[in-house]
Amino acid sequence: METIHIFILAIVQGLTEFLPISSSAHLILTPKIFGFTDQGLDFDIAVHFGSLIAIISYMRHDLWLMTRDFAGSIGANGKTTENSRMVWLVALATVPIVVFGGLFKTLVENDLRTTLVIATTTIIFGLLLLWVDLRGKHQHNEHQLSWRDGLIIGLFQVLAIIPGTSRSGITMTAGLMVGLTREAASRFSFLLAIPTILMSGALVTLDLIKSDQPIHWNELSLGIVLSFFAAYTCIHFFMRFVERIGMLPFVIYRLLLGGVLIFFML
Repeated sequence: METIHIFILAIVQGLTEFLPISSSAHLILTPKIFGFTDQGLDFDIAVHFGSLIAIISYMRHDLWLMTRDFAGSIGANGKTTENSRMVWLVALATVPIVVFGGLFKTLVENDLRTTLVIATTTIIFGLLLLWVDLRGKHQHNEHQLSWRDGLIIGLFQVLAIIPGTSRSGITMTAGLMVGLTREAASRFSFLLAIPTILMSGALVTLDLIKSDQPIHWNELSLGIVLSFFAAYTCIHFFMRFVERIGMLPFVIYRLLLGGVLIFFML
């Protein structure tokens, strides 16, 4: 890959990973728009890993409290806190994507990375996000989620294996559906991203190690660094303004993107 290709793809992924507009769709469409050769899932996972480091860095204080309280809750005399409970909620919500992601991995890699699929899911799930954002109660924070709510969000996250759905978008949609504020839905979505990206990255890394294809570590490393800075910047500003701007700007973008894709397919 040329350096300019790496730069564009890494920045695009970093800026879209935590917005409800589907980073995977943009990683598929960007090479088509610019005439690049498709970079493949290995580079996609590399730039997702950069975004993973960004969210861990951004939420390091919360993650430290969750880790500390979870460790303290283990044992006969352990005390459960809202932070240790959050660890179990994230684990529960991650189970569905682990099960179904493994079952449908080949289908996603071979059959669903198409413009038609992306256009369809971009529009449909964009409209669903708008409907839930307008109708949601926006009353609770993420620590008020019930076990049922956590499982519902986890089941919705399974839909993110379809390109164009947006993992962050569909989990925010589910969070708003069960009554979270926009900021709380975003925060829980970001927490869910950590185990999800980590496990999907581990699977693809194992596939790469087992394969005979050469691994271009310099290209992957540059992609990781660039996506980290782009993702961290995006998270910072999104969390500052999401309660004020709502989801409408992202829904409009999704509808325009889906419409343009359909237009060029006709």
